[in-house]
Amino acid sequence: MSNSYVVSLSVRQLVEYVFSSGSIDARLQSADAMLDGTKAHQRIQSEYGEHDQKEVYLKADIPWGDDLRFAIDGRCDGLLASDNVPMIDEIKSTRGDLARVKEEGGLPVHWAQAWFYAYMYARDHGVRRMSVQMTYVHTVTDETVRFVREASFEELESDILGMIERYAPYALLRKEHEQSRDESIRELDFPFRAYRAGQRKLAGAVYKSIEEGVSLFARAPTGIGKTISTTFPAIKAIGQGLLQRIYYLTARTTTRAAAEDALRLMEAQGLRLHAVTITAKDKICFQEETRCEKEHCPYADGYYDRINEAIMDILREETLLTRPVIEQYARKHLVCPFEYSLDLAYAADMVICDYNYVFDPRISFKRLHGEVKKRTALLVDEAHHLPDRGREMFSGSLAKAPFLAMQREMKGKHPGAYSAAKAVNDYFIARRKLLGDGKPSAMEQERPDELIALAERFAEELEPLLEDIGAEGLDLYFQTQQFLRAAKLYDVRYATLTEVIRNDVSMKLYCLDPSELLKGMRKGYRSAVYFSATLTPLGYYMDMLGGAEEDYTISLASPFDSGQLDVSVYPVSTRYQHRGESYAPIAGIVHRTVMSRRGNYFVFFPSYAYMNAVYEAYIELMEREGLPPEERPSVQVQRSDMTEEERDGFLEAFQPDGARSLVGFAVMGGVFSEGVDLPGERLIGVVVVGVGMPQLGLERDALRAYYQERGNRGFHYAYVIPGMNKVLQAGGRLIRSETDEGRLVLIDDRYLEPDYRRLLPEEWLQAVKNTYSELYD
Repeated sequence: MSNSYVVSLSVRQLVEYVFSSGSIDARLQSADAMLDGTKAHQRIQSEYGEHDQKEVYLKADIPWGDDLRFAIDGRCDGLLASDNVPMIDEIKSTRGDLARVKEEGGLPVHWAQAWFYAYMYARDHGVRRMSVQMTYVHTVTDETVRFVREASFEELESDILGMIERYAPYALLRKEHEQSRDESIRELDFPFRAYRAGQRKLAGAVYKSIEEGVSLFARAPTGIGKTISTTFPAIKAIGQGLLQRIYYLTARTTTRAAAEDALRLMEAQGLRLHAVTITAKDKICFQEETRCEKEHCPYADGYYDRINEAIMDILREETLLTRPVIEQYARKHLVCPFEYSLDLAYAADMVICDYNYVFDPRISFKRLHGEVKKRTALLVDEAHHLPDRGREMFSGSLAKAPFLAMQREMKGKHPGAYSAAKAVNDYFIARRKLLGDGKPSAMEQERPDELIALAERFAEELEPLLEDIGAEGLDLYFQTQQFLRAAKLYDVRYATLTEVIRNDVSMKLYCLDPSELLKGMRKGYRSAVYFSATLTPLGYYMDMLGGAEEDYTISLASPFDSGQLDVSVYPVSTRYQHRGESYAPIAGIVHRTVMSRRGNYFVFFPSYAYMNAVYEAYIELMEREGLPPEERPSVQVQRSDMTEEERDGFLEAFQPDGARSLVGFAVMGGVFSEGVDLPGERLIGVVVVGVGMPQLGLERDALRAYYQERGNRGFHYAYVIPGMNKVLQAGGRLIRSETDEGRLVLIDDRYLEPDYRRLLPEEWLQAVKNTYSELYD
């Protein structure tokens, strides 16, 4: 049996696969179900006797046929002392009605889990008979229901082998795939004839970090080929047995496409790898209205009755499980495409998904087995986005208006929910009066314990009503739970922000420094590779992302020659107080730049309002100059509400050799300023207006104060570095290959100041061609 394929999984994974049944119902999936379960477990376990044990770790190795060996483990909730036979106690908590549990005497999947623990204990200790107790607890009412069964070791073993038999076909499919996968990886060569400058160095650093089990922070400029340079060595690490799974984490859909393209390239070289792309629920849902309830969605109704065959089918026939492929098989098997992709993520070798699925505690992959996690690497693309995303993941906010609406909705129907909503609404009214006129915002270091207590009561009152309160009520409930989660994390790295906008008032528990929390969510994974073209300064991002002393850093030079770039700097002030005076001068610079050479241009702005004002000035300028329509450039303007199809059409217009020039007006930090690849003549010029400074506001001021108090340059941390990062991303759209050439125009007088200049890439500084170049000496 030494050459058997080892199937390592938890008891819960196995029994949930075997006994999978029923429908999806989002109303019954509490965002705080795990926390509720913990509380219920602790209450029951606190009642155990002196000789009883809790959280007992159990494991078993079970050979199956000539090919498989199952390594199963888990923790039973309780091992209770008994004069007759040992008793396993399995605790299950729910906020739903216990009627079904009482009627059926416990659910089969729960009995199967407890049965497995009893078998493992009996096998380890030579016990011939075991007792099993199922304990059900209602998380709202604390009602407790118990059932007890007894079985001989032979009966337990027969049932456990029956479960193994039902899981074995899936295990054999995984075995065959992994053998094919590993063989293909061993034979896989780098999918290009040669490495670009810096590529081999980056790939080597990624592999070494995975091998040593540390993290890597990599600044890899545009053109290095970051996606292939990170995925290729990570896949090689799978082939060497260092990894079992890769998560490729992104902030945007466009970068997910780059990861898929890299996999297609390697698949063309013979790679056999199961990779799944997770698409947001609202984008992939087949229904007009996203309501995950069996009464409203045939793909949710009976989902768990069909999901195992759907998974087996797609894994047998496909490798790259992209959105179109998942949609095809989801329709075939009548399963929800979003939940299907999540279930496939636990079977895949590589998962391409948003940051949230690892770093956000609300939706992270919670079924990931500990041993699998230790053999999983995180590849975090566009890692410069993660600090701000992290802040939002760990923050929580509430506003007055939804509670007033809920108060009105509950009046005369549910007195408890009515009074709880009214209490929160009254609290906000008092806060608004306390702030008074002329003070629309406040920042405090204290946790708002009064509001937290009111929010807890509101959540408790609303919880039994979740099946009947509609989408807005559910949204408010989950918002409240997120607020309460942030309250539990609240410490010196948080601030309480209160804002009054007209009659509404909101309060936010704002996570100023997410570094330790992000580090905690990363814990248990073998390695994390953070990479971006603009991960600069590296020390700043290591600080923001929770880097450790043993972690590696690498900063690569651009693979392109500065001669490919023509940079001009125009010292026009774009500060807020000067913007009205800047519209016409900027329009003139854009006009002269575009008229100097026919082609396609992007002009990036710090905000939509600024962009629209300059756009109007630009159109007026062309009219004043009397340019006939056929000689004018075509102009496209980004909108904040563009659909995915409209965004695709916007970029599709950037084609080479057009009869007229094309100018795309867009915002920095938006969908067109990052992850967009327009090589060659598709883009020959980029104009960047301003230094990307985040809008002045309560949150940024709170960050500035926080980092200033800790000995950092607060304004630099809160405003300058994040702003210049947007500049670097926007300018990075221009040179995408060794043959690209183009013109980059930077408009702002702050580009002449040392604090901003030192954040610009060396190749940009070397390429400054206009009369201000001597200021960079």
